[in-house]
Amino acid sequence: MEGLVFQNARVITENGVLSGGCAASDGIIAGVWQGEIPSRFAAMPVYDAQGCWLSPGLIDGHVHGGGGADFMDGTAEDIRTAAQAHLRCGTTMIAPTALTCADDALFAFFDNVRTAMRDKEDMPRFLGVHLEGPYFSPAQAGAQPPQYLRQPERDHWQRILEAGGDLIVRWSAAPELPGALELGDALKDCGILASIGHTDADYACVKEAMAHGYTHLTHFYSSMAGLKRVGGFRVLGTIEAGYLEDGLTIEIIADGMHLPPELLRLILKCKAHESISLVTDAMRGAGMPDGPSILGSKADGVACVIEDGIAKMPDRTGFAGSVATADRLLRTMVEKAGLSVPEAVRMMSLNPARLYGVAGKAGSIQAGKFADFVVFDEKLTVRDVFVGGRRIRR
Repeated sequence: MEGLVFQNARVITENGVLSGGCAASDGIIAGVWQGEIPSRFAAMPVYDAQGCWLSPGLIDGHVHGGGGADFMDGTAEDIRTAAQAHLRCGTTMIAPTALTCADDALFAFFDNVRTAMRDKEDMPRFLGVHLEGPYFSPAQAGAQPPQYLRQPERDHWQRILEAGGDLIVRWSAAPELPGALELGDALKDCGILASIGHTDADYACVKEAMAHGYTHLTHFYSSMAGLKRVGGFRVLGTIEAGYLEDGLTIEIIADGMHLPPELLRLILKCKAHESISLVTDAMRGAGMPDGPSILGSKADGVACVIEDGIAKMPDRTGFAGSVATADRLLRTMVEKAGLSVPEAVRMMSLNPARLYGVAGKAGSIQAGKFADFVVFDEKLTVRDVFVGGRRIRR
């Protein structure tokens, strides 16, 4: 039997950690075991993990760029550069995310992603694309270019759905905007994850949005309304809805900057762990040294500076974006939020796999799933990454 055996590993499975290994054959996991290599795999070449963690490949469902490139820069090569930067840090499945932009830039993004997806050499798998905008609240726009914000009109979002086709797997929008609920119904009918983001919605609006297909919250806490006073009465916002509604899943930018450790611990205490996914929401500065950078595309981007593990506005008055990679998220959740390594891994493997409907083939180390792995040492530093059982060049 051809393939590769991983042995002498702490194998992170859905049901616990095994001291043993697993086998990959033809890109698929052929077996997982505790202890010694089973006889049926004895003739296969062996990768000695030397006691390291063997994790399922990590899944990033919200990411804009890395390695000096942005997914919106305008070429398939930019998409490959950014995707490979995250692959080297353990992301074996990725959803390139489009920032709010002009329609022609969005349609070019679709074409460039399709081109990049044809390249399988040292590339992560593509979940599809995540559209972040353009239907957002101006009051909660954050880094979204304000000149491209608009309300969801049927003719507009239908053109986007036709151009994107089955490439679109998620769309983030503000449900309080006129037309947003109709959009949610359409996304649900298409099997696209409808997510609430960059929003001023109160709790009642979120509840109504859930009845129209919205089931997820984009970067929890960031660019969303919380508790406020109206005529003296306290009115819950999107943040409180995220805690209160079990039917809502959430994602967190666990770089230790966007959400301080104390807030991460509060989220873990109040929200079911299976409902939480980790995302980098990284811009081009991920994996790059400190210094000047650009938030967004080269054509429409905003100048920023990378320092102290985050991108800042040039005047240092606010954040300009994340520069995190997947391995950093895991370290943050373990070292600062108190999760175990298997729990942290689950939030960036099985949980997002379920969120995007791909748990039958990815997200955990189980026979029959993709042979996508990350080998971590004791400090959760990436030693090796495998896609389809093949070691990628780092």
